[in-house]
Amino acid sequence: MKPVFLVLVACCLSAGVHAQNQQQGQGQGQAASGASALDQAAMDAVKKDKDKSDKDITDAKSAGKASTWMDRAKTYQSIASQYIRLDSSAATTAMDAYKKVIELDKDKKGGPGRLAKEAEEALKSPALYSAFMQQGVAKFQSKNYPDAIKSMSVAGEINPKDTLAPLYTAIAAQQVKDNATAKTQLEKYIAGGGKDPQIYGSLAMLYRGDNEVDKALAALDKGIALAPGNKDLANEKINIMLASNRMDEAIAGMKQMIEKDPNNVQNLVNLGILYDNAAQKFDAEVRKLSEQTKKTGNPANKLADAKGLVDTYNGEVARLTGLIKKQPKNADLKRQLTDVKKKLADQKTAVAQLEAEAKQAASNPAASGDASKQLADVTQKRNQQKDMAKEYYTKALAVDPNNYDANYNMGVFFFNEAVEMKKSVDAMDMAEYNKRGKEVDGQVCGKFKQALPYFTKAKTVKDEADLNENLTNLQNILKQYEERKVVCVESK
Repeated sequence: MKPVFLVLVACCLSAGVHAQNQQQGQGQGQAASGASALDQAAMDAVKKDKDKSDKDITDAKSAGKASTWMDRAKTYQSIASQYIRLDSSAATTAMDAYKKVIELDKDKKGGPGRLAKEAEEALKSPALYSAFMQQGVAKFQSKNYPDAIKSMSVAGEINPKDTLAPLYTAIAAQQVKDNATAKTQLEKYIAGGGKDPQIYGSLAMLYRGDNEVDKALAALDKGIALAPGNKDLANEKINIMLASNRMDEAIAGMKQMIEKDPNNVQNLVNLGILYDNAAQKFDAEVRKLSEQTKKTGNPANKLADAKGLVDTYNGEVARLTGLIKKQPKNADLKRQLTDVKKKLADQKTAVAQLEAEAKQAASNPAASGDASKQLADVTQKRNQQKDMAKEYYTKALAVDPNNYDANYNMGVFFFNEAVEMKKSVDAMDMAEYNKRGKEVDGQVCGKFKQALPYFTKAKTVKDEADLNENLTNLQNILKQYEERKVVCVESK
């Protein structure tokens, strides 16, 4: 899944500040009409109130009055909401002032007075929430991410049911690699009823980065429940399951989803992808066992070949020895004889080793065939997974013939099969190729050709770089077969 979270939230933050700047800059754009003068006058009035408040709290008599602090709270709240450029921490100052009001304003019984009650309400008000959000956005835009986190976290505390504040706080936390805070804030977003499925995916990515696989999958499941057709969430779930070796669980879960909704194209495609990935894992094992089988081979046959080479060397020694008797001064013949004798000695050593291996194989015939048996078993398992992948891509196309992913993956399926078949042709010697190479070449060409309509169809749906590269490569391959006059034989 693409990491869309940062982009989405950054855009939101930019939009918020843009709106704020637009409000602040309207005076400049409307200077000709005189609107800027009104705006400036309003800001001057607020600044005058700010300067008075700053002076009042330094006066012992004024600083002891709850009303002084209430005026200060309201003044700074106004600054935070409308004129943040006057003081980037105005919301915090307003909150501290409200708390001071509560501290100073007591009735005769020691309970909160009228101003204290007003301050208590203000501390939970939408106005103070907005002030902290504006302050947080301003901090974010100045790249003061720690203070942005503090400000927007406070906004979230003022309104616990809000989803915007935790969302913004999470993006600020990600900027400083504070994944713990980002996860906590996104959890608050979800608990508050946040509905954007991409955010569920973002939380899953954070969990995945900290190896909390179960939590990542749970977050994705919640997101998928909100948006069953979301391809990014479904793909990320598959990726996590594959990375955590939960292939069987992934397949079983996807089958259950298909049973509930058999015509859901995305689920059919995703199950095909799961089987494709399972087949690819077997591919590595097939290659390993194939190499092992080539190296071990049949000990008895290898011993017979080695002994035959000893006989060849013995014959060459006899021939060269006879020639030297006739030409005793021929240095080149003597050099050849020395080389052949060395090869003969080395080959006899090899024969002795192969005799021991053949003897061991004869005493345990089951062991000598283990690699071949394992190769056959793994190859069969791989082919079963490939067949299942093809089956579900086919089912997806039956529901939606224009589905890009199903067409593209089916094209890749046939293309890769052709590549595997071509390896057998490339491994043939001239004698074998003359015997059956042309026939197999036609089958390989036919398999490549089967991929063409799927890639072509996919291109009509979506124009992507990977598809274009594969399609161009395929067209060039088919052109080469055509130039060689190979007749393509298509199979099922």
